[in-house]
Amino acid sequence: MPHRAHLFSLEVGHALKQSCWVEPYSLRRLRQDLLAGLSVGIIAIPLAMALAIASGVAPQYGLYTAAIAGFVIALTGGSRFSVSGPTAAFVVILYPITQKYGLGGLLMASVMAGVMLVLMALLRLGRLIEYIPEAVTLGFTAGIGVVIATLQVKDFFGLPVTTLPDQYVGKLVLLVSQIPNTHWPSLAVAMVTLAVMLLWPRLKTPVPAHLLAVTAGSLAALALNHWGLPVATIATRFSYTLANGELAQGIPAVMPHWVWPWLQPGAEGAPLAFTWATFNDLLSSAFAIAMLGAIESLLCAVVLDGMTGKRHSANSELLAQGIGNIVTPFFGGITATAAIARSAANVQAGAQSPVAAMVHSLVVLVGFMLLAPLLGYLPMPSLAALLMVVAWNMSEAPKALHLWRHAQTSDRLVLACCCLLTVVFDMVIAITAGIVLAALLFMKDMARMTRVLDISEDKSLVPHALPASWKIYKITGPLFFAAADKVFSQLAAYCAPNTGMILYWDNVHLLDSGGLAALHKLIARCQATQTQLLITDLQYQPLRALNEANTQPIPGVFELYPTLVSACAAILQEGEDNTG
Repeated sequence: MPHRAHLFSLEVGHALKQSCWVEPYSLRRLRQDLLAGLSVGIIAIPLAMALAIASGVAPQYGLYTAAIAGFVIALTGGSRFSVSGPTAAFVVILYPITQKYGLGGLLMASVMAGVMLVLMALLRLGRLIEYIPEAVTLGFTAGIGVVIATLQVKDFFGLPVTTLPDQYVGKLVLLVSQIPNTHWPSLAVAMVTLAVMLLWPRLKTPVPAHLLAVTAGSLAALALNHWGLPVATIATRFSYTLANGELAQGIPAVMPHWVWPWLQPGAEGAPLAFTWATFNDLLSSAFAIAMLGAIESLLCAVVLDGMTGKRHSANSELLAQGIGNIVTPFFGGITATAAIARSAANVQAGAQSPVAAMVHSLVVLVGFMLLAPLLGYLPMPSLAALLMVVAWNMSEAPKALHLWRHAQTSDRLVLACCCLLTVVFDMVIAITAGIVLAALLFMKDMARMTRVLDISEDKSLVPHALPASWKIYKITGPLFFAAADKVFSQLAAYCAPNTGMILYWDNVHLLDSGGLAALHKLIARCQATQTQLLITDLQYQPLRALNEANTQPIPGVFELYPTLVSACAAILQEGEDNTG
């Protein structure tokens, strides 16, 4: 099917080839890509730093991620308009890794996740995004939003908290207990930033709200610092080592360079050794990163397809995400995936091809090289307020509330389960439990759809009356393991000596191994009770299943007929022969 080819194709640089080679690439389109890349690059700089800090590492590593991963993934990817870099969704996974294993462990886990993403692409698993229910997606994104917002409370209120407990409940209890110790200058800066973030979009100007909000917050922090009311900034919170061994405040204005991930500092500050034990410890975290990276990047591509009418290559995008996450950690970048907000801004800015995302990466690279001293003045409360808004937007609360109000009880249960498990435990447990719960509830609903109806007296289907010892039962719905045993057990209760039943299967389109096993039990029951069993109007899949299972007719016990009319005619003919 040509309209579904994008779900199966796999090609390095698919999007770039389609948009710049297969389609003519003119100077006008290049100009639009340059302008879109410049716009998104400016947006990405403060976001990349804020997300790196939220993930537990210094802000420059977020900038390295946007610059390196953003370029590599756009160059090799399968979605024309996706912009990749650090995202809010990863914070809940990356922060615990950083706390336990340091930057080195985080980069190792990113490389491992990249390898898993490449394997997923080679196995053509991109289409699996179709099988994740919306309730699961909304549930874990809402949960991620809650966790991210909670992690920002410390800097938003300027609380005197150095480390947070591992468990969410412990974090919440500690933060609430420290609210009386709120640092009012920090709260004032956060509120200024938040107010601009919320009010500026109403003016509908082309200037991004978060840039003006961070600028306003920075000016407020400078004024408070001048008046002797210190507010924490990037320069006061973070430092780096100069070539001569001295410490400098802020972020370094140096290009990302090659470093083995396991030689980066661990949780204790010493280089993290590459050992089998460390590899095993990081395996589950890497799997979580790969799963979330696949889900978020493909969901982003689907959203962009809806905005533009184009088609992405799911497996090509997974391959690019894998390549990007393998390469980036060797240059100090953390985990990356497609960012829905930045990608949507890319489309709205007029992007024509992946060139726009590549330009965005170059803008980030040049921007932090030139502006590193100024970026040190960004106040931590402003970045916390920025991430509060990001958390709200990514939680998709309006969509989640709409689903809660209008969906079935089963979808509400899945949504609540995923959200709660994401907050209390982690995203992998939440998604696994959500998909399993959704599947069980779906099977329950499907099993209810499978019904047995006595149509022996239905003249429209049975024009000629059959002998009183015969019954005709119409089965409607799939005969899979959750429904077949109930249906055939019900029919087995009707078995009696010298009787017969016809099973009319015109609305049975599925017969699985569980259904076959239940049918064989019914046949054995009919044989034991001397009951004749005829099945008519078999559809393609059930007939194929019977053939593959080598289910053969048993004369006088079990027969197959092409139509209900032919089965009835055979019964009537047999009655006439016996009478004669």
